Amino acid sequence: MEHLPVEVIGNILSRLKAARDVVIASATCKKWREAWRNHLHTLSFNSNDWTVYHDLAPSRLEILITQTIFQTTALQCLSIFMDDVDEFSAAPVIAWLMYTRDTLRQLHYNVRTTPNVNIIEKCSRQKLEVLSLAHNSVTGVEPSYQKFPCLKSLSLSYVSISALDLSLLLTACPKLQNLTLINPDIAMSDAQAIMELNSSSLKDIYVEAVSLDKFILEADGIENLHLKDCTLEAFELIGKGSLRVLKIDDVSVLHLDIGENTENLQIVDVSSFTIMWPKFYNMISKSSNLKRLRLWGVVFDDEDEVVDLETVSVCFPRLSHLSLSYDLRDVCGLQGTSPLENVVVLELGWTIISDLFSDWVAGLLERCPNLKKLVICGVVSEVKSPEECQVLASFTSSIVRLMRKYMRVEVQFEYE
Repeated sequence: MEHLPVEVIGNILSRLKAARDVVIASATCKKWREAWRNHLHTLSFNSNDWTVYHDLAPSRLEILITQTIFQTTALQCLSIFMDDVDEFSAAPVIAWLMYTRDTLRQLHYNVRTTPNVNIIEKCSRQKLEVLSLAHNSVTGVEPSYQKFPCLKSLSLSYVSISALDLSLLLTACPKLQNLTLINPDIAMSDAQAIMELNSSSLKDIYVEAVSLDKFILEADGIENLHLKDCTLEAFELIGKGSLRVLKIDDVSVLHLDIGENTENLQIVDVSSFTIMWPKFYNMISKSSNLKRLRLWGVVFDDEDEVVDLETVSVCFPRLSHLSLSYDLRDVCGLQGTSPLENVVVLELGWTIISDLFSDWVAGLLERCPNLKKLVICGVVSEVKSPEECQVLASFTSSIVRLMRKYMRVEVQFEYE
């Protein structure tokens, strides 16, 4: 150990991340203290790393963090996650940002400050590549002055920001590739809640717990779009057909438009969502490269609608993973004879088990000649009537008999 270069020791200390562990390890000897001062590049203060953090007053934490940071000279990644702290004073937070701004590449910060510190202003015009903020306010964005020439990833959680400032912030990030918005408090200048975002470099966007009348995203290079727990009257994606992954989870939206160019879509994952199958199918029908289709817990707008497997097999010839879970009625959508040649993983689920589900499983197995794995997911209530127990037992027996015809297929059951 004594022959290790100080740069290597700095890397070892940086891998520890947690400030308490880094401080203890750096006390090993003079050489390790030198590595701590001059070559430590990652430091994290997380209330989950050390129980003592929970017992310290905010003022004491501010002193502790200040003393620790000011003993370093080469920090590139700084994380401060203190869930039990209501707020920090503005002065020490500004001091941390100003002290590290020349070297910092990543900043993760989730504590409110009093008065509010404009972290966007303090961190702009530097080499920051990753910025993750929570429980803060962003105001008065000036893209001509507050530029982020190197920023590639931006995450805003429970952040107060106007729709205009968010749009201007994206303009100030010419290399931004990843954007995460979680439950933002978005202020609107008009009575109608409309947000328009534009980024030519954006590749991945995750939006959670957002309520808007209209959300317009213009991103020519977007590849991954994930909407979760959102309430929107309309969502419109304007791009150039680069979208590869579309995920929609528990979203209420009246009008969904992802553009006409969907040839590059490879994954469609929709759950807890009300869909009009003809309209939804028309939206993704040109996705001839689709490999994974997941429609889980979906509700059809018309009670006579089902997922038409004939159109799925014809239009998505490269489909390898198919996951379906919805209320089965008299019609299961098994019409037609076209096989799902390339499907190797089939995941099927129920909300209410019935004999119809067993027939559905059998019909789907016949359509998948090259299937390798079958996953059956179901919901089992804690309190079961004798009739429910009998139905479950009958279903299990029918599956056992059925799978004797498909000995090559691995079967997995997942109950909740």
